[in-house]
Amino acid sequence: MVSQAKDIEREDFFYKESVSWLYSLQKFGIKFGLSKTSNLLGAFGNPHLGQRYIHIAGTNGKGSVGAMLESILMKSGLKVGFYSSPHLVSFTERFRINREFIKRDRAASLISELKGVVSNKEPPTFFELATAMALIYFFREDVDVSIIEVGMGGRLDATNVIYPMVSIITNIDLEHQEFLGDNIIDIAKEKGGIIKEGVDLVTGVNQPTVVSLLNSMCKKKGAPFWRVGHNVLYRRLPSGLLGYYGLRDRHTNLELGLKGRFQYRNAALALLTLEISKRKGFTISDEAIRLGLNDLIWPGRLEKVSSNPVIILDGAHNPSAMRSLAKSIGRDFDFEKMILVLGIMEDKDIKNILIEILPLANRVIYTRPTYYRAANPQYLMDLAREFGETGEVYCPIQAAIDRARNLADKRDLILITGSLFTVGEAKSCLDPINYPSEDI
Repeated sequence: MVSQAKDIEREDFFYKESVSWLYSLQKFGIKFGLSKTSNLLGAFGNPHLGQRYIHIAGTNGKGSVGAMLESILMKSGLKVGFYSSPHLVSFTERFRINREFIKRDRAASLISELKGVVSNKEPPTFFELATAMALIYFFREDVDVSIIEVGMGGRLDATNVIYPMVSIITNIDLEHQEFLGDNIIDIAKEKGGIIKEGVDLVTGVNQPTVVSLLNSMCKKKGAPFWRVGHNVLYRRLPSGLLGYYGLRDRHTNLELGLKGRFQYRNAALALLTLEISKRKGFTISDEAIRLGLNDLIWPGRLEKVSSNPVIILDGAHNPSAMRSLAKSIGRDFDFEKMILVLGIMEDKDIKNILIEILPLANRVIYTRPTYYRAANPQYLMDLAREFGETGEVYCPIQAAIDRARNLADKRDLILITGSLFTVGEAKSCLDPINYPSEDI
């Protein structure tokens, strides 16, 4: 038993040491380009070449669409890799195979291998190395298909080294303007950079100028262009089920395992992607679709984690996501008062995020996760006062949750939102056994 405990201790130390080194690459910030990721993969024999991928870009909904595809493809008997970011609690969440997170010792070993080929003169960023790690891991595990979520933008995102069988752009709105451009067209050009020669693009965009741009980009590359709302239709039926009217497929009895009306559009995107995938050799039954959409796991997205009072977690971190969240909370939940616990990253469009969610709240508690990019909660509260909203500051997040619970009656709702970092830390506070903090 003593020997086993020492082995566990050594494993834990190796993992924390490895991930700490990887986190240290964050000091190099965000740098766009594919060369460093390509160089890392080249040192391992380019394992990403010749693999089957689904590539997902967009402002919101990437993770939800990816989780739907993952679930349905798993129900079809396939071995499915899924690379997503950021993680909620543990770094290992970024790398899933059939919903199983990468083992800590395997993660540490891969980081160590990659560290051995890193150039100290031209070190990669955190995301570049993590992306290379994911592609090597999925190759070595011989997955049937990998779902790869873009980190930021698309054209020069580290994930754009792959050549997918289908590309997805969920939607496009203003975000990361300091990196992607000042206006919606510039941002669309960056996201449209994932369009590959001859590879189908599936999208949910609906702004006429953006639709026109993406269509033009697809024509130049001979990439078939498919749109939800144009080539296929969907609706939320009175029963609450999803009706999908596709290229050939028809479904009127689909129950979604993820809450929120915005998930119906995400599901339509996933179903259209699967119709294209079937043309490329995948076998996907109606039963796999029905079971897959119902049996979904994607934590931190309109997730109910407690009752009496109800506590909802949602990682909305930009104005459009917060607008969708506010609509879902207002329409789909029954409560007396809403107590809002809010923590936002300082590089986000804070003012417009506040405008979208504050009118729904009866009480607001401003907080911040333990993360260097988190906005000062006093600043959040001062900004909210400019348009007549008040609140209070409680830190750390555990103190904010305790305060919200003290304020809440049985019929009230506590919403914790503003960032996936806020939601992740809240999960550790609310469920420390299943979501223990890594403390790295």
